[in-house]
Amino acid sequence: MRKENKGVVIEQLTGYLNEYPHFYLANIEGMDAAKTATLRRQCNKAEIKLVVVKNTLLRKAMSAADTDLAPLYSALKGNTAIMFANVANAPAKLIKEFTKDKKADNKLRLKGAYAETGFYGEDQLETLVAIKSKEELVADVIALLQSPIRNVVSALENKDKASEEAAAE
Repeated sequence: MRKENKGVVIEQLTGYLNEYPHFYLANIEGMDAAKTATLRRQCNKAEIKLVVVKNTLLRKAMSAADTDLAPLYSALKGNTAIMFANVANAPAKLIKEFTKDKKADNKLRLKGAYAETGFYGEDQLETLVAIKSKEELVADVIALLQSPIRNVVSALENKDKASEEAAAE
């Protein structure tokens, strides 16, 4: 790759790092073309941007980013794919789902992540899956707000039925 092209790639990666609030570093070493194509399709479906990068270019982009990403430098070994997402747990769920099939001999592994303004290591995939998205949190709050209303309505309906039965007797 020519030096001019490297500069363009670094600028593009820096832009992605500043644009997307969450990103995951994944090891794709040993994945064949069919599995890589499947991973790309699943990422596209989940609105995750998947980019396979050289570690030295990614390190330069990370150092140029607005956020201090130095804790992830140690994860930049081997083949690296970076997954950019607007939803914190989307890449974690995809990695977990992709590696669920033990017979398929999937080689995709989490190397590190930056999600919800925190750094996560390769052993924290379950923690990342458990992070709730904004939509999930809103749904939980709505359910909590509706619960007391349902209880009151149910109690009033039961009271009406009981008073109707008492009047009928």
